[in-house]
Amino acid sequence: MNLPPSGRRVLVSGASRGLGRAVARAFAANGDRVAVHFGSRADEARETLDSLEGTGHVLTGGDLADPAGAAAVADAAAEALGGIDVLVNNAAVNIRHPLPETPYEEWVELWQRHVAVNLLATANLSHLAARRMIDRGTGGRIVNIGSRGAFRGEPDHPAYGATKAAVHALGQSLAVSLAPYGIGVASVAPGFFATERVADRLTGPEGPGILAQSPFRRVGTAEEIAAAVLWLASPEAEWSSGTILDLNGASHLRT
Repeated sequence: MNLPPSGRRVLVSGASRGLGRAVARAFAANGDRVAVHFGSRADEARETLDSLEGTGHVLTGGDLADPAGAAAVADAAAEALGGIDVLVNNAAVNIRHPLPETPYEEWVELWQRHVAVNLLATANLSHLAARRMIDRGTGGRIVNIGSRGAFRGEPDHPAYGATKAAVHALGQSLAVSLAPYGIGVASVAPGFFATERVADRLTGPEGPGILAQSPFRRVGTAEEIAAAVLWLASPEAEWSSGTILDLNGASHLRT
């Protein structure tokens, strides 16, 4: 049930830009075929698709917060690629909502949104992909994008931190239950890394403080995170199943 090192069928959720785009590019450069998922940013997803090395890559759009939408995305990716060997759960929302400043109605709405996208969509896509891997008997890999915030807290984004902690726990539970089928499950926990979404924070007044979080005096790159995801999805990484890999430049050390 061992996967080949390349030529795999890979679904990357939330791949229209940022880390998702970097992950899609890493797998494509490895010789894999990638289904580039997007929620609403179709034009940016097309840019991701057009930037991928190789051929056979596809776009698949859909609202992962809707269970039926998640099923449609998995179905479309599996049909276009001929199956799913690797799932990367990257899609997430991260909307500021510190408790002292957030009205209750908005608080409830944002918590529900974070849970629906960050946690339940990850669980649902994992089920949809893993069932296909089990039925085919070929094994596979699931890699979840978690966060450093799951461990050190997110005072301005508490639902994000909590749902990412739940994603880590989900990954470890699935690692145990899916190992008999040759399916490895792991998570990465990135610290702050540069994307277009946070570029203004790095160049603004809080930039020096963000850089100072790491003793390397810099932030990570999406490509560094993507390289770790690619390795965790590799045949050689089966024994790392269940791990939560910290990728934060020593900015937060767990014991």
